[in-house]
Amino acid sequence: MLYKKSIPQIIEEAKETGEHTLKRTLSATGLVALGVGAIVGAGLFSLTGIAAAENAGPAVLLSFIIAAVACSFAGLCYAEFASMIPVAGSAYTYSYATMGEFIAWIIGWDLVLEYALASATVAVSWSQYFNELLSTFNVSIPEQFLKGPWEGGMVNLPAIVIVCLLSVLLMRGTKESTTVNNLLVILKVTVVLIFIALGWRFIDPANHTPFIPDNPAEEMVKSGELGLWAFLTGQHFGEFGISGILRAAGVLFFAFIGFDAVSTAAQEAKDPKRTMPIGIIGSLIICTILYVLFAYVLTGLEHYTLFKDNAKPVSTAFAKTGYTFLNTALTLTIIAGYTSVILVMLLGQSRVFYSMSKDGLLPKIFSDLSKNRTPWKTNFIFMIFVSLFAGFVPISDLGHMVSIGTLFAFALVCLGILVLRKTSPELERPFKTPFVPLVPILGILVCGILMASLPVESWERLAGWLLLGLVIYFFYGKKHSKLRESEAGKKS
Repeated sequence: MLYKKSIPQIIEEAKETGEHTLKRTLSATGLVALGVGAIVGAGLFSLTGIAAAENAGPAVLLSFIIAAVACSFAGLCYAEFASMIPVAGSAYTYSYATMGEFIAWIIGWDLVLEYALASATVAVSWSQYFNELLSTFNVSIPEQFLKGPWEGGMVNLPAIVIVCLLSVLLMRGTKESTTVNNLLVILKVTVVLIFIALGWRFIDPANHTPFIPDNPAEEMVKSGELGLWAFLTGQHFGEFGISGILRAAGVLFFAFIGFDAVSTAAQEAKDPKRTMPIGIIGSLIICTILYVLFAYVLTGLEHYTLFKDNAKPVSTAFAKTGYTFLNTALTLTIIAGYTSVILVMLLGQSRVFYSMSKDGLLPKIFSDLSKNRTPWKTNFIFMIFVSLFAGFVPISDLGHMVSIGTLFAFALVCLGILVLRKTSPELERPFKTPFVPLVPILGILVCGILMASLPVESWERLAGWLLLGLVIYFFYGKKHSKLRESEAGKKS
């Protein structure tokens, strides 16, 4: 039997109040800030220059728009689910209602790869920028405390410290955590806007010419000198031209990942049926506008070719303005960006495990709440888990696991919309994904293509992780499932 939770049952759970439930403190503005906090990280400052130099040139801003549209397919599906089922748990809860307990477990377990390991990945980079900030004051952290043992060091100590500090903040309460996140978001958005405003008047139109650099191989395909398959599989695909814009869009897709963390806070939102779609879609729109303007100014200040193999393309471009004193502010902004990403990812992970524990699929310890009504034991457990990964595992291994876990979750949420529209068309939908089935199908295709582009090792690690999850499910989760107990009680 396929054990599914009914939508009305989940909605009733969402209406529960009292000291054993999460506290509703988040407004629409707070949810948008959560989304922006999770999306805008240092990827904006590094990926933009890389994609421009290697793939798209000044047309990288078109790549951002394409990536945003691709990401919005999943975002619109998340918004429909979040308005219908306003409970913590995100894709896990949505899968429970559409595809049953077994798939829900898989996606809940998979979300550890997105939220927990994303926190660890970002913490590793955070430590490098923190050390760079210290160096401006002639202070530095010994090299052996900035890298794990597999990278020639002993432990990444700053990464461990930031994970622990933010976990403690989350234990104190959602309101306190979101206040800190709002301040960090204000800081980093302000500096990005300052960069755009100050840099705009120094833009050299010559740097935007040609707007789309030529890819000679594309002309060879048109003339028949080069076969289409040879072009698609050769080294010239993705080197500027239309193919370069598309390749850059694939790279920049990951600059938008994080909006789904908003949906994990649904049970802490005020009027979630109205505010959840605003939080998810609003954060995507705001970030897209910032990204496009930022890319336009960056490629206008310096020629895109100067960003190749450049670790600090933003500093290189901003030097054109003469406002070099803001370079420290940019570093501080990157640190703020990373900090808010870690904070939101840790919050998202704890809420997913809270929901799984409430359903009996994980031990009760994961849904125990403190007097501040936060799942503090889950926060503590993941503080240990994430800090160990951040302190000792190489960032490249972590990054690929995060990518494949996130895309897998996106694809299942899009599939869930297709299933629910077919099986329960009568349900109230405060927000409806437009152009169904086209949008969910496109979302699945985009995620599938990007997953296929990841290294074989990523698939092997995903398979290993899911295998471990299945062992836990069959030996614990299945036996303690409250839904199964309820169904068994009805039969007896």
